[in-house]
Amino acid sequence: MKSLTSDSLKGNWATLLLTTDEAGKLDYGRLEDEVETLVAAHPSGIYSNGTACEFYSQTMDEFRRISEILASRCEAAGVPFQIGVSHPCAGESLERLLAIRDLRPGAVQVILPDWFPSSTAAAVDFLKVMEENAGGIPMVIYNPPHAKRVMKPAEWAVLKSEVDSVIGLKVFDDNRSGEWYAQMREAKKCGLSIFIPGHHLAFGILHGADGAYSNVSCINPRAAQQWYETIGKDPEAAMETEGRIQKFMSECIDPFIVRDGYPNHACDRFMALVGGWADVGPKLRWPYQSIPLSCAEAVRARARQIIPEFFI
Repeated sequence: MKSLTSDSLKGNWATLLLTTDEAGKLDYGRLEDEVETLVAAHPSGIYSNGTACEFYSQTMDEFRRISEILASRCEAAGVPFQIGVSHPCAGESLERLLAIRDLRPGAVQVILPDWFPSSTAAAVDFLKVMEENAGGIPMVIYNPPHAKRVMKPAEWAVLKSEVDSVIGLKVFDDNRSGEWYAQMREAKKCGLSIFIPGHHLAFGILHGADGAYSNVSCINPRAAQQWYETIGKDPEAAMETEGRIQKFMSECIDPFIVRDGYPNHACDRFMALVGGWADVGPKLRWPYQSIPLSCAEAVRARARQIIPEFFI
């Protein structure tokens, strides 16, 4: 796959979710079916081993097999793909990078060392070692709001100046604040592509962001891509759709996080069950708790009222 650049890293990227049984065992046949469905949705790209793919839970053998399945199908279909090599242990991240280097993804995603908050010097050292071992594959930093160190826009340029192969960041956009977006647009000048939460995609792109590793694709990857394509053609319509997506999230999904304490990736899996486009299974791997499958029917009924185009 041709390497991505900060200029070509754009759009709506669909996430791969694990396909597991009640005991947490991976079903590779169902995973292949999921990849086929994602490819058929024609997203801007597909990525594996983010939080929704439960990267922290995978053995090395599982990691290799998942990566190989994604790479082979995307290469055959000409769909850009990225592989997350993140792991809470920096040494394991490096081992994962070495294990998939020959698959030549468009980029790899990494988190900063996460047992203790990384100083800038430690973050640079980590990224330089990864760069030296990447064989020319560029990197995207995944810096979610629950990271030990959440970097500010002004800090991104420091990492870019030290590690040129960093081409982008996946970050939270501070509730779509105007001040954050102004800082983001300034920081982007050093040569970075900035990806924001999927349910903020229209607002984000219209204010200078480049795309999303999309939680909205978990509901329906084809509808999410169609919404993204509307942004450039009819911004007003895209923002109207975003308003309804926000309503669905706040009414149907956020309570599971705020009221009930479920993790964000439980919601990603639950939205895929509500959307019904892939047989990913209802449960996260131990020890994280999953939203009960019994909740899906009521949420699906409400979702059909709010965002019916995601259920055609």
